[in-house]
Amino acid sequence: MQYGICNLSIVPLRNEPSDKSELVSQVIYGDLFKVLEQRKKWSRIRLAFDKYEGWIDNKQYLEITEEQYKSLNSEKTLLSTDLVEFIEDNNQQLFPIPLGSCLNGLALLNHKYDGNLFDGKNEKSNLINSAFTFLNAPYLWGGKTPFGIDCSGFTQMVYKLNGYKLLRDASQQATQGEALSFIEESEPGDLAFFDNDEGAIVHVGIIMKDNYIIHAHGKVRIDRLDHSGIYNVDSGAHTHKLRVIKKII
Repeated sequence: MQYGICNLSIVPLRNEPSDKSELVSQVIYGDLFKVLEQRKKWSRIRLAFDKYEGWIDNKQYLEITEEQYKSLNSEKTLLSTDLVEFIEDNNQQLFPIPLGSCLNGLALLNHKYDGNLFDGKNEKSNLINSAFTFLNAPYLWGGKTPFGIDCSGFTQMVYKLNGYKLLRDASQQATQGEALSFIEESEPGDLAFFDNDEGAIVHVGIIMKDNYIIHAHGKVRIDRLDHSGIYNVDSGAHTHKLRVIKKII
């Protein structure tokens, strides 16, 4: 088994080993992973954080040893907390890293960082403050940063920034936590899941107070939530059908 660490800002994780393949997620600075299969130009990896799998360009990561992987993966996670920060490499060149980048591998990568970091868990009440950080970020299928994010990437990153782990896709996140019977039982920070006509979970958002929800749909936006689903305040119509509400924390 081989191992790797992301030494670049944002790297695409693809469904197939091709630059033309669907973007299924992103690997951001400091992410650790196992290399499941390696080809001439591409590697299929499994991320340590959420066990998500996909293909990454061999030019866009650094191989590390099993000992380094296990050591870094066992440490308390250090995360960047600003929208954009900068890393300085050993050539004194700067490059940006996005919100939620993992900083545990700084010494291994011979990088320097002088920004703010987070290394613990916040109260559930802080989830909404973190969610506001992504407000108006454009929707991007497979995205996980303020410069492009999808619905489950949004919820995952908001929880990650507060010290909690969510799986990657909305359908996976829906398997976590405790189901609530009514919206009235929910509190800010709980997750609402929505399904399509076939009954598949296809969307997720974070519940706010007073029957509002923040979610990624076109952009990260705030809409109304009722027993039918999400009511878009701009179009004046329901856009997503409510399936279940989950209390994760």
